[in-house]
Amino acid sequence: MKRIVFLVVLAALCAAGYWGYTKQHTPPPVSFAKATRETIVNTLSTNGKVEPVESQDARAESGGLIARLLIKQGDVVRAGQVLAEIRETGVQQELQGAEAREAQARADLQTLQQGGPQADLAELDAEVSRLKSERVVAQRNVESLARLVQKEAAPRLELEQAKNKLEAMDGEIASLEKRRRSLVGQNEIASAQARIREAAANVSLAKSRIALGTVLAPIAGTVYDLPVKQGAYLSRGDVVAAIGRLNPVRVRVYVDEPEMGRVAVKQPVKLTWDAMQGREWHGTVDRRPTQVFQLGTRQVGEVICTIENPSGELIPGTNVNAFVETAVSANALTVPKSALRNDDGLGVYMLDGKTVRWQKVKTGVNSALRVEVLEGLREGDVVAAQTDQALKPGQLVSAVIQ
Repeated sequence: MKRIVFLVVLAALCAAGYWGYTKQHTPPPVSFAKATRETIVNTLSTNGKVEPVESQDARAESGGLIARLLIKQGDVVRAGQVLAEIRETGVQQELQGAEAREAQARADLQTLQQGGPQADLAELDAEVSRLKSERVVAQRNVESLARLVQKEAAPRLELEQAKNKLEAMDGEIASLEKRRRSLVGQNEIASAQARIREAAANVSLAKSRIALGTVLAPIAGTVYDLPVKQGAYLSRGDVVAAIGRLNPVRVRVYVDEPEMGRVAVKQPVKLTWDAMQGREWHGTVDRRPTQVFQLGTRQVGEVICTIENPSGELIPGTNVNAFVETAVSANALTVPKSALRNDDGLGVYMLDGKTVRWQKVKTGVNSALRVEVLEGLREGDVVAAQTDQALKPGQLVSAVIQ
């Protein structure tokens, strides 16, 4: 029995020793990848903010209540379109009062130009007409008495009395006509004309104030901000609506200072928006940064981009994700970036049979996962990918080709 136990233990020890020996001398498994040709794009990823290429604010030119608001946010408007009507307190009553005063002043002038009040004129005209009729009779009486005196058929005293009566009538008629002419003087007409001008000026002023309450669109575009509501009170200069042209849009892309050298005019730009998953917008770089400033904890420059926005989905103020294609290489020979090492300069470990050898390389454009190899490799070469195990030239490996 003891002999059997001993043999079992001995067999176990031998098995463990063999396993340890084989483990120590079995080549380690290493992942390898082939150098392949593809188009590789170097993309700078950052963030940005959308704004209109052109925009203007429609502002209240007079204070008052918004009596009518004729637009809503998102509306497309034409230049000069009425957006809102503001009513200044009391200005409508001022207009009505000024119009009434102007009408009265014009009526007064017409009366003066006709010679005065109609009732007074009629009374004077009637009196003059009566006197003139009586004068005709008196004139005939004088002529008749003159013939009779000549024939010594009437006393001369009676003739003199008739002549005196005729002269008195002429004097009375002349006095009435003078009085009629004096009913309206030139000063009164000038004064009436001045009152008309004053009333007309007040009418024009009131109408101008009412016109200032009509808010017009300064440019054609989309109402992207509407901070007011109907019935609200506005002071002069308050913003009624922000209007902009939203296709294309301008995007201020914030690039970290160390990355600014990678950006150039006309480079392609792609945008995404977290609020609309799956959608992309495209455009180009228009202007490189002109200064560096603090943005939170970052030192950044503003890259100005123009982005096509045919559906108007990107609205001003939107925070977007921006991807600037800073370099593109077509038909580039590439390997995974994880294959690059700095053991003896920049290089890779190539598979050479069942061992690896060190190969220096020169790289070009790189993307998030792959890098272009300009010198040192050929298409189809197999290189070691990232591994936790240290490698050295001539090391025996168990290759796992990805």
